[in-house]
Amino acid sequence: MGELSPTVANNGQFAAIAELRWRTFVNALRTTRGKLELLSQILIGFAFAIGGIGGAVAMGFAAAVMISAGKPELLALLFWFVFLFWQVFPIMASAFGNNADSSDLLRFPLSYRSYFLVRIVYSVFDPATAVGSLWLLGILLGVGFMKPGLLPWTLLVLLAFAAFNLLFMQMIFAWVERWLAHRRTRELMGILFVLLMLSFQMIGPLIGHFQKKSSRPDVQRYVDILASVQRILPPGLAADAVAQAVYPRSLVGFSSFALLCTFVVLAGYGLHVRLLAQYRGENLSEVAVSPLHLDRSLRFGWNLPGVASPVAAVFEKEIRYLFRSGPMLLTLIMPIFVLVLLRFGAMNSLQHSGVFPASAPDMAFPAAAAYTLLMLTNLVCNSFGADAAGIQFFFASPVNFREIVLGKNLAHAAILAAEAGMAWFAVSFLYGPPALPVTIASLAGLLFAAPLNFAVGNLLSIYAPKKVDYSSFRNQKPSQISVLISLGVQLFVIGVGVLVFWIARRYGSFWIAAVILLGLGGISLVAYRMILDRVNGLALERQETLVGELCRA
Repeated sequence: MGELSPTVANNGQFAAIAELRWRTFVNALRTTRGKLELLSQILIGFAFAIGGIGGAVAMGFAAAVMISAGKPELLALLFWFVFLFWQVFPIMASAFGNNADSSDLLRFPLSYRSYFLVRIVYSVFDPATAVGSLWLLGILLGVGFMKPGLLPWTLLVLLAFAAFNLLFMQMIFAWVERWLAHRRTRELMGILFVLLMLSFQMIGPLIGHFQKKSSRPDVQRYVDILASVQRILPPGLAADAVAQAVYPRSLVGFSSFALLCTFVVLAGYGLHVRLLAQYRGENLSEVAVSPLHLDRSLRFGWNLPGVASPVAAVFEKEIRYLFRSGPMLLTLIMPIFVLVLLRFGAMNSLQHSGVFPASAPDMAFPAAAAYTLLMLTNLVCNSFGADAAGIQFFFASPVNFREIVLGKNLAHAAILAAEAGMAWFAVSFLYGPPALPVTIASLAGLLFAAPLNFAVGNLLSIYAPKKVDYSSFRNQKPSQISVLISLGVQLFVIGVGVLVFWIARRYGSFWIAAVILLGLGGISLVAYRMILDRVNGLALERQETLVGELCRA
């Protein structure tokens, strides 16, 4: 019998993958957890739909206003906003995605073309892609409403821009994972990547900051240079391709579109290089080549004063895991980025305009402290995810599960304390040192929020575990049940904190907030202790589920 043509073979592979995903989804609904996962996905999808549709309406209205005002070049602001969201949101909110890892398919006889296309199709269902596509649709409708004749051309430009964002996001993730797999380059590439992401996010605030001083010729010259540079980058090229068609200057607009397509090809080629290496068997790992002279000296574990040896051992393991995870480290330092953006962006503008009172910066540290706790969601609500098959050693070791969980919680608390300390220094540098009552009240709020999050996270780690890989951007997402429940806990904690601080500000003393939150912290600690004492029995009851889920290939 003759061989099948490549097209027929690829179609058969796509059908098999789709059938596999469908059967996995249907079979998961037979369990209570699968039904809860579906419910959580529907709720989270509904929230993203609201943001996507609302943003699309705003984008469409803004595009129509810019076109009607005769300033189509301002569309670059919209394109830059979409681009930054598309690239940054997957890093800042990695917990809200639940895409499958396409590299798992490499164990099957899959052609490279099919593997590449499957990787792209998987990324299409990423929340950032869905929301960004809706926003681009809003821009399309806004331009088409004002200039119906430009609708086909605008659609073509927006499709190319969407393709670039999709390919660029996947290319960045693939290459960063490659660089972070080597310890020697991890620190350097991590710093460069952080600076790059920060520089992209600072474009808007810097433009707004310099425009206030546009009367100075030198400042205006720098603004003009920055505007010229952005025109040769994909968001600026997409905006220019549409703007030149409005005037009309078809030849100039087509040249901008051609350059945009060049960026699409470059992003696709960069992704192709990495995926081809994976397809040919590249296996990134932390294992180094054995040196000729091994250091066989005995190395003792950390000795924490007042902490039992098993708890200290788990604490050390968790900290070492974290320091070896570039993507997780990048996620944890995002609060500092947000403070910088607020300082030179929205908050700075609002404070100068008189919308915010002079005391508004006092709330910067409480907000930063709350955001640092939010960044720990992936760690807290899926404590055993990074252990994977190592969970079997926990059950085999002569150690109480209460000590294991306590060691993990102590590591999370240490990370939270370090994050809060960095946030305090950042706030002090950017806004001025927070007042002592504000600092004490914020720390009391963490004393209330952290044990409550740890208690709920311990339960979720046992009842809804999921294997994750913190060395990869794509594989550090907990189960959707954990995301939904932890999100509800965060909303409750933030709501209580806002209410307490509002009461304190109303009565003119933040010491009131400190006293109230300290009382709530005592209740939270009691609840945490109660759940911690039951962890060992719960883990033994669900031993089969934990091992089966975390040892899954």
